[in-house]
Amino acid sequence: MAGSDWWWWAVVIMVVSVSSEPAFSDPQTTQLNKGCSQYNVTDVPGFFRQLNASFADLRSQLSDGKKRFATAQQPAYVMVQCRNYLSTADCVACYDAAVSVIRSCNAANGGRVIFDGCFLRYESNNFYDQTTLPGNVEICGNRTVRQQDAFNTSVQKLLNELLLATPRINGFYAAAKQGESGGGGASTTYAVAQCAETVSESGCRDCLAVASKNIQGCLPKFADGRAVDAGCFLRYSDTAFFADNQTTDITPFLGGGSSSGKRKAIIGGVVGGVGLILVLGAIFLLYQRSRKPKAAKRANILGATELRGPEPYRYKDLRAATKDFSDETKLGEGGFGDVYKGTLKNGDVVAVKKLATISNRVKADFETEVRLITNVHHRNLIRLLGCSAKGEELLLVYEYMANGSLDKYIYGEKRGMLNWKQRFDIIFGTARGLAYLHDQFHVCIIHRDIKSSNILLDDDFQPKIADFGLARLLPENQSHLSTKFAGTLGYTAPEYAIRGHLTEKVDTYSFGVVVLEIVSGRRSSDIQLEPVTEYLLEQAWKLYENDEHLELVDESLDPNEYNPEEVKRILEIALKCTQSPSNLRPSMSEVVVMLSSDGSIMQTPPSRPTIIDFEKRVPVDTSTTTASSASNATATFSEFTGR
Repeated sequence: MAGSDWWWWAVVIMVVSVSSEPAFSDPQTTQLNKGCSQYNVTDVPGFFRQLNASFADLRSQLSDGKKRFATAQQPAYVMVQCRNYLSTADCVACYDAAVSVIRSCNAANGGRVIFDGCFLRYESNNFYDQTTLPGNVEICGNRTVRQQDAFNTSVQKLLNELLLATPRINGFYAAAKQGESGGGGASTTYAVAQCAETVSESGCRDCLAVASKNIQGCLPKFADGRAVDAGCFLRYSDTAFFADNQTTDITPFLGGGSSSGKRKAIIGGVVGGVGLILVLGAIFLLYQRSRKPKAAKRANILGATELRGPEPYRYKDLRAATKDFSDETKLGEGGFGDVYKGTLKNGDVVAVKKLATISNRVKADFETEVRLITNVHHRNLIRLLGCSAKGEELLLVYEYMANGSLDKYIYGEKRGMLNWKQRFDIIFGTARGLAYLHDQFHVCIIHRDIKSSNILLDDDFQPKIADFGLARLLPENQSHLSTKFAGTLGYTAPEYAIRGHLTEKVDTYSFGVVVLEIVSGRRSSDIQLEPVTEYLLEQAWKLYENDEHLELVDESLDPNEYNPEEVKRILEIALKCTQSPSNLRPSMSEVVVMLSSDGSIMQTPPSRPTIIDFEKRVPVDTSTTTASSASNATATFSEFTGR
């Protein structure tokens, strides 16, 4: 075809396209977030040379027209992902804008930038399986809608469907709309959900559950909102930000079924013909080169990346910070040592954990905790700042939690201070932290000692799981570990307390017991003697079975603060977590989804849990339990830490 003929056909195609379905031509480079590592590389020229090669490789992968996701691993781990509704030209243009912005990180060994249309990230460590990181929040627009209630209902329905369907779709992406287009989009709502293709299905589900909860902060008022996280993106709007023919048929993925049968998403149509794509692609690229991307200034949502291990502290500095580990600065005592409040020379307040004795076992525990916590970053896990292993003591330095441990607020000296919303947020945050340990870290970490005293509260009463001295790794090729019992009776699953059978479901059981404590304001080991003798778990089951669940609620709570149906739902989840055998318990990622749902999504009701005699570590025959034997069990209730 002659050159003049080619351009004539191009004009015809463009005219036809104007009179038919409109094609989007916006790379959506509104900047939502940017973060740079606080650490620099040593070989700057060599690093930039290899990073530039990685950037060129990613651009080449995106330019072939088939991919919206690409990775590279030289010299750092690099990932780019476009929203699937973008054309190839817009995806490349968004990527080019992201590269331009991320270069301002200079010699930092990690950085990320998130646009509406794409995100780009590089790190010196593998982050491909990360889903949630501290600081994930909603990003709301500033427009409102006229019929807010109807709009909210429509958006909520869309988000709930995307939350259920997207993790089941191959590629973890879905775009959907509610209503009919026309009239400026006033009667239509649009939403999109996307996870990084390198995360697991359960990780995608958990990340979107967090994003869905965050984006609720926009719904009561605004016509558009977004939620971003390390491994997922969620957006809704009353204005179309993708073409109508780019919606996903999510209906096949809304029914029941297990996560193993991922089915490919059915994407409706393509934009125009091959000639139109070529012509528009060339025009879009020329257009993008002539303008600079618009970057809306926002707070650093995800925070600077943390790419190094804990900082080494000098023993004498920590001793001075804690006033020579005086009782005045002591925050608490545990099976592995005492914890002190310390004020460093720069004014920072920290918590210093001083391990009790220097034995081979203590050293092993010390190394375990440092190795695990150093590489774990999540908003609901305590952050290890540094350590001291060269002095006469073994010390761990943590971020300081001003509000202390949860047990003080449930049945301790501060009982009655937590309202129902705060209690629910603590339950939800703890579930998220455990889901990260089990499903989203690159190996499965079993905490083994989940209890109220090992859950710390920050200034906003958000929970952080602490004390990883007993944590164990579950190898990828093993279904369980066989090990000696180590943990706290009253929180421990029967298969582990009796047979030493250890899986991540041991933490799930402990979580269920903690939930019962939070709801009831009682210790798991407390025994009600009248009218019958029973532990907390047993009493909770009987009340649930008799539909008398409200009698379990802490009497210090205002009845006007909670909904009876929500109490029942939380109780159901807790009891589901304490079922035996362990395969009846949900995963913690599934628990996060259940907690995020407004209604119960359980397919089967919970079954009766197994109650353990704290003294003998055997199942209790509840029909013959006496006050005398129960009293003896209480007297011997203690921590077991033998390996």
